[in-house]
Amino acid sequence: MTKANKAESPGVLPGALVLVTGASGYVGGRLVTVLLERGYRVRCLVRTPAKVLSAPWRTSVEIVQGDVGGDLSEAMTGVDAAFYLVHSIGSSAEWAEHDRAVAENFRRAAESAALQRIVYLGGLGDHSSGNLSEHLASRQEVGAELAKGSVPVVELRAAVVIGSGSASFEMLRYLVEVLPAMVTPRWVDTKCQPVAVRDVLHFLVESLTAEVTGQVLDVGGPEVLTYRQMMAQYAEVAGLRRRLVVPVPFLTPGLSSRWIGLVTPIPPMLARPLIQSLVNDVIVTGAAAADAMPIEQLGYREAVKLALGRSISGDVPTSWAHAELGGRPPAEPQPTDPAWSGGTVNLDRRERHVAASPAELFQVVSSIGGRHGWYTGDWLWSLRGIFDSLIGGVGMRRGRIHSRRLSVGDPLDFWRVEALVPGSLLRLRAEMRLPGDAWLQWQMEADDTGATITQTARFHPRGLLGRLYWVAVAPFHRWIFPGLLAGICADGERLHSFVHTPDRDMFERPTDLQPSAPAREQGSYA
Repeated sequence: MTKANKAESPGVLPGALVLVTGASGYVGGRLVTVLLERGYRVRCLVRTPAKVLSAPWRTSVEIVQGDVGGDLSEAMTGVDAAFYLVHSIGSSAEWAEHDRAVAENFRRAAESAALQRIVYLGGLGDHSSGNLSEHLASRQEVGAELAKGSVPVVELRAAVVIGSGSASFEMLRYLVEVLPAMVTPRWVDTKCQPVAVRDVLHFLVESLTAEVTGQVLDVGGPEVLTYRQMMAQYAEVAGLRRRLVVPVPFLTPGLSSRWIGLVTPIPPMLARPLIQSLVNDVIVTGAAAADAMPIEQLGYREAVKLALGRSISGDVPTSWAHAELGGRPPAEPQPTDPAWSGGTVNLDRRERHVAASPAELFQVVSSIGGRHGWYTGDWLWSLRGIFDSLIGGVGMRRGRIHSRRLSVGDPLDFWRVEALVPGSLLRLRAEMRLPGDAWLQWQMEADDTGATITQTARFHPRGLLGRLYWVAVAPFHRWIFPGLLAGICADGERLHSFVHTPDRDMFERPTDLQPSAPAREQGSYA
């Protein structure tokens, strides 16, 4: 089918069934809300359904577990249109080939299911210049692969996205707020067109009905700014003094990403593709989405003001931090592997009886990390985070998304929540750079006089270096892990005592155990 024939595809109207891939991600999680408000039926394809259990739209959509590179027959059945919002976080040839392969798989499945159209969100950049970063080039190759089939495709190429929780906004925010003066690479003077996330969502949804199939549309904001100007205007909106910016020629994207990893929560592996995309001008040069699907767009200052307000209030519906950094092979060790499965396993297991209920202990365990800290040796945890940032890891600056609430997939300093059963289990998986795989887990079980809590640190070493690493950190573990468990137990008993104190106002709680304000459930687009 020719592109001309593809463009004749009718629009996908409200009431149709729409498939959203990447629904647990930054844009996808917000897009689902907008689609539901517009009257569409939504099916979400997610690898880990537990990641969307706490989403405000969870009970209003259909969830299908799967991967864009796997069997998509169940996910595609009865679907009228699909949003392709997934890509690897990396810039190597291996990742690029992987992205092309899964895009081909998705295209073939869409053809078999006779979808009316695919909407793909890629990255803005002028490929004709020949200077695209590997990351941007890969994303544009994905768009080209999707467009090879008979299903009409709308490809939107977005510039720097400004919104609460976006990686681009958080990098900008921390650079300006943390550093009153900075030595920067030359890319601070390249031009870009920052666009508000709510405008991106508008263009995505309008792509279902607008006569834009077969087109590649550039998505940018109404202003062309340099990154230096963006930082200056952010400082003005945030009420900060103007920052001193001194560009130097010798900071490569690799060095810049490590520097950004030290002063912002953005890890180098994610900062690198963001920086590489800014090395050349990122402005609208082709057909503009704003011309094809008109809207009164937000200016940069207004977008920053909205995003900053949500960030300060904690009303951030989705965040870059939900993205898993780097893939994991399916045959790698798991904490639930039986002893006979082979391989060396290092354990630090501790158990205590506590005069508190499992629910109270779980509440305490769910509040660790971030600003609350880790009870014992916080300076050591911070030092480990700094070291991790220096060697290209995630470091400790991510903190937590919510101060007292956790969900599967949430980041927690240099950990990520892998499993969670309220009142019973919390398991964290390490994302720092390690010569092996590590988990930290707590299990709570009720007994006649309270509960028993079991804390387990588990490490699967890789090679000799992994074994030496465990031996080297064992002395620190013998101090940190007992203190961590003791602190959890003490707070659990304190909470139990407080809750069961006679004549206590049932709505009053200890100050340091107050929950954060709940996130707004509707209209969270900024």
